[in-house]
Amino acid sequence: MKCHEVDFEVFGDDMQVVEVELDPKETVIAEAGAMNYMEEGIDFEAKMGDGSTPDSGIMQSLLNVGKRVLTGESIFITHFTNTGQGKKRVAFAAPYPGKIIPINMALIGEELICQKDAFLCAAYGTSTDIAFQKKLGVGFFGGEGFIMQRLRGDGMAFIHMGGSVVKKELRPGEVLRVDTGCIGAFTAGVEYDIQRAGGLKSMVFGGEGLFLATLRGPGTVYLQSLPFSRLADRVMRAAAVGGNKGEGSVLGGFGDMFGDR
Repeated sequence: MKCHEVDFEVFGDDMQVVEVELDPKETVIAEAGAMNYMEEGIDFEAKMGDGSTPDSGIMQSLLNVGKRVLTGESIFITHFTNTGQGKKRVAFAAPYPGKIIPINMALIGEELICQKDAFLCAAYGTSTDIAFQKKLGVGFFGGEGFIMQRLRGDGMAFIHMGGSVVKKELRPGEVLRVDTGCIGAFTAGVEYDIQRAGGLKSMVFGGEGLFLATLRGPGTVYLQSLPFSRLADRVMRAAAVGGNKGEGSVLGGFGDMFGDR
């Protein structure tokens, strides 16, 4: 299915918004809750599927729902359609600090593998699926990288990554070792596996986790400096030791021992 052709503009720096311009009858699909604002004339509908296979039966629809449950996403995808006259705009916001990356799928072989929470929105006709890593080591030790999303299509797709984003072009056979959570996305030609992170001492005391991902070219890799899981972990740990009462204080959490006066 050929994707709709959409124009776009990205606003902001650390908390970005992408504004998608739709011609009459054009549609953009998005994760539930991603919409920020839209102009009059755009209608939206939550559907159980991305619409890339309109002739699929009920069993295929249920299978797609099951796959989205595995990725931890909503079972619904929202379809935004310009039902008015002239061009209309709808905007989608990043869920946490980072960058929105526009991807022209036609220029990368019409397929992209990304972290399960990276997909933000895409032109209608884009297929969203899950990508299981088949190797046993990836399954047991891949962490966030075990279940990833596969996007297919020939239109524009927009993914979001935490913190700063680094784009790497890997030559054939070139290898990059990465923390599993820091992998944002990569093109279909990149091989992905898990390897032990150094010797026993480094694994136990190094603070980098027991295993690292290895990415082997050729292909394009997008790396994120602040995975959402890492951000959430720091917030939870800070909350567990008394919230922000000790922020900037020499005593820090010791102030909680004396209670509120």
